[in-house]
Amino acid sequence: MNIPNTLTFARIVSVPLLIWLIIDQDFYAAFVVFMLAGLSDAADGYLAKRYGWRTELGAYLDPIADKALLVAIYVALGISGHLPVWLVIIVVSRDILIVGAVLLAWMMWRPVEVKPLIVSKINTFAQIALAGFVLAQLGLGLGVSWLVSVLIWVTGGLTVLSASVYFFGWLRHMMSYEPEQPEPLHRLQGAARPTSVQAARAKSGNGASRPEVRTP
Repeated sequence: MNIPNTLTFARIVSVPLLIWLIIDQDFYAAFVVFMLAGLSDAADGYLAKRYGWRTELGAYLDPIADKALLVAIYVALGISGHLPVWLVIIVVSRDILIVGAVLLAWMMWRPVEVKPLIVSKINTFAQIALAGFVLAQLGLGLGVSWLVSVLIWVTGGLTVLSASVYFFGWLRHMMSYEPEQPEPLHRLQGAARPTSVQAARAKSGNGASRPEVRTP
């Protein structure tokens, strides 16, 4: 296992630790772990790109680790009363909606590729910023309650917008997708079977034509 994948696994392991720290109201430690997780995310991306350490395992685990970390923080902050429940429901429901839509498309033999959109990247940035400022306010005593209030509504709106864009894109894909039609069986059989003339030539001389002999 290379260094980027190790850092990704470390972020996954930090998920239950962050939940416990937030529920235990040790917000300073939770803020430190959150910042370290963010730095590890930036580091594994840089190392994978700089030294060519990209792997298929890392490509799958990296977004899972990031999403698990964010969802865990939002759920824990919602349970402890530091984020509104409606926002937590929106954030979690969006991810469930996207995963469910992809699985449904796969089950219906209409696979869809989920590409990160600009609105999705902005939404992720807003979610990270909100989580960071809430933990900084609680753990470091920063007076940013006004900023947190603004980010709550911005994050909620961006999350709904991102979910809507993905949903309508998925709906358009499902309605317009046309699977590749297989070659008709009779054509395949016709192409595979030699004709009677070819078979006769093959028996007489491995398919080589004989010179015609004419009598005077």
